[in-house]
Amino acid sequence: MKPTIEKPAIATGREIADTRELIITRIIDAPRDRVFKTWTQRFSEWWGPHGMTTPFYEMDLRPGGIFRTVMRAPDGSEYPTKGVFLEVVENERIVFTDAFDPGWLPSPDPFFTAITTLEDLDGKTKYTARALHWTVENRRKHEQMGFHQGWGESLDRLIALVTKV
Repeated sequence: MKPTIEKPAIATGREIADTRELIITRIIDAPRDRVFKTWTQRFSEWWGPHGMTTPFYEMDLRPGGIFRTVMRAPDGSEYPTKGVFLEVVENERIVFTDAFDPGWLPSPDPFFTAITTLEDLDGKTKYTARALHWTVENRRKHEQMGFHQGWGESLDRLIALVTKV
């Protein structure tokens, strides 16, 4: 009699995303090249929720290039982030993660990877920002920190910049 070996269930990408992903999507009345240029070149003007400023940022827009920011709250509290870009496709896609430090050194406490996509919709842009978390707990924590409101307000600020005439 041949023994039966049961294979462990493997989660699909969609099942993982359903439990560890947060998403925000908007249609922006501006071409995606303008959205990309503003995202990458006027970052401190829009990054962060209303009332926050970004007095410092550093971006080397290439795989392995540094991504660092400091957001400042009205009370003076500062919130630094750092990581690297994994992918940058002009006018289409920006991917960064805190799982690595420059030089591909593993981060001691990875939290998420951000994937921003820009899709052309007849001169408008479908903007999608996805935050993929390493754990369900990190996703919950990010959601409780105000992901939808904070990232939504950042996106409001970006939209205001790209739609100014």
